[in-house]
Amino acid sequence: MKILFTCGGTAGHINPAVALARLFQERSGAEVLFVGAKGGMEERLVPKEGFALETVTISSFWRSVSPASIKHNLTTVRNLSVSRKEANRILDDFQPDLVVGTGGYASYPVVHEAAKRGIPTAVHDSNAVPGLTTKRLAKVADRVMVGYEASRAHYQHPERVVVTGTPVRGDFFKLDRQQARAALGITDDRPLVLSYWGSLGAEGMNQHMTDYLRLAAADGAPFHHIHGAGRDFATMTKALEGENLPKDLEIREYIYDMPTVMQAADLVLCRGGASTLSELTAIGKPAVIVPSPYVTNNHQEKNANVLAQAGGAVVLLEPVCSGALLYKTTKELLADAPRRERMAKAMADMGIPDAAEKIYETLAELAKGE
Repeated sequence: MKILFTCGGTAGHINPAVALARLFQERSGAEVLFVGAKGGMEERLVPKEGFALETVTISSFWRSVSPASIKHNLTTVRNLSVSRKEANRILDDFQPDLVVGTGGYASYPVVHEAAKRGIPTAVHDSNAVPGLTTKRLAKVADRVMVGYEASRAHYQHPERVVVTGTPVRGDFFKLDRQQARAALGITDDRPLVLSYWGSLGAEGMNQHMTDYLRLAAADGAPFHHIHGAGRDFATMTKALEGENLPKDLEIREYIYDMPTVMQAADLVLCRGGASTLSELTAIGKPAVIVPSPYVTNNHQEKNANVLAQAGGAVVLLEPVCSGALLYKTTKELLADAPRRERMAKAMADMGIPDAAEKIYETLAELAKGE
């Protein structure tokens, strides 16, 4: 069987596809090809996971009528024509038996053109509220897979919708907390805090983390900390030059060993992306979530509030956030082990550990024409 996965833009779109691709290879020896966008982070992440990658020329639509937005959107319209031709060339060359989109603009031309050819197609959306690409592809795809039952109401063809949850890579389950701490070289009893604001980072939140790390250093580094800065890595590093941060307060550009770091963590500070929340619930990690206020339909805050209402997370809104507030919240949670244990249990109770299995079964049936 040949399976084409198309995704990109953020790790939240890429990681579920990687998890599924590995599962299909293990179960059926499937030949896998990924398709992403030229210039997207998938050009770095997908080959690192060991998969072949092709790219198409695609860009976003800006929801504004400013001159710059109009110019950008005209370019996007031209790119749609170019990307269709590129998608058809890739389909001609690879001849897939199944095409699966897991989010990102690159998904649109590939899934759309595959559907026109009669190739079995499916899309997966991890968020409670579907994005523009998913909404458009839902009209032509054979199956739409979602993470929440309530998501059905957002689709014109609910009979095509299957509630599966969001797959989490098997790497998240390979090590327990102690094994993960050992793999990171942590030999003392101090807790580990993990922080990252999405796979690309977030400038405002990273500025807060600069203040946070100064506070932690002045406090004698009472815990280990690994922060993923994304594209703000150079800015953060420069801002903290001369601060003599202890080696236990670590800043990375990208956390490539995320399964190990998250499994070792005692507390996670993060955004409210559905893929991240799926990982947290899968392994039962308490979290402080600062939802991005810049996403369509405010879906990160909606997702995060579900976990907070269950008792698994603390939600802080970005407009009131600061390095001092984040540090104060961290210290309070680390000092209250029973509360963190309750939070961890609440997160684990919400996890869907067999999401990948449900999606695998759905896609396998679709590939067989069932």
